[in-house]
Amino acid sequence: MMCYTPKWLWDSWEGGLVRMLSTGLNTGLVPDKDKDKKKKVLIDYLLHHVERHNSYAIRYFLCETLCLVNIIGQLYMMNHFFDGEFFSYGLRVMSFSDQNQEERVDPMVYVFPRVTKCIFHKYGASGTIQKHDSLCLLPLNIVNEKTYIFIWFWFMILAGLLTVLVLYRALLLSVPSLRPKVFHWWHKLIPHEVAEALARKTDVGDWWLLYVLGDNMDPLIYREVVSELSKKIETAASNNS
Repeated sequence: MMCYTPKWLWDSWEGGLVRMLSTGLNTGLVPDKDKDKKKKVLIDYLLHHVERHNSYAIRYFLCETLCLVNIIGQLYMMNHFFDGEFFSYGLRVMSFSDQNQEERVDPMVYVFPRVTKCIFHKYGASGTIQKHDSLCLLPLNIVNEKTYIFIWFWFMILAGLLTVLVLYRALLLSVPSLRPKVFHWWHKLIPHEVAEALARKTDVGDWWLLYVLGDNMDPLIYREVVSELSKKIETAASNNS
């Protein structure tokens, strides 16, 4: 449920906007008449909603941040559940083979013991309850130790990647001059001067929506839309000034 929450939030907030705007433009096999009509609808929408998509971008970045908070929170809960043994679990497993054989303790066996002491209460010959000490095997812990070493590595990889992603998003928000470079890098067909013009004349929300649309549209159609949009935004800005 914790892992699904960011996705549920984003699906609720996004409302299918990108799908609606890119429908019919995600393939080049479209009649020119239909393509031109849908391009006009998309460009008109973007022109009439300039500087109105900041919440769209902020909510998306917030959901990505929630993914990182979720992983860190689950790491702390796991660590609490295992009485402080989970944070270092994977590191101790990796270093186990390098330790002295006479002194080392298998961390997987330490956290998930395979044998434990059991106390059984049984009725004796006289009818009284007698206590018997025995050793009990815990075969399920052989599965648990492998499962949780996988979870440890998976969570650590996710935490590392999400930390880098959140820092990258923070750079995009705080350093506007980085946006045209990123835009051109991911959408090679868009000329650098067009990417510069769009980043200069739009807010981060409009820029992010255009960036996401590029992953959902045919590259050639996308280039035509972005180039035409850039010209109209420039024209509108010069007329207003």
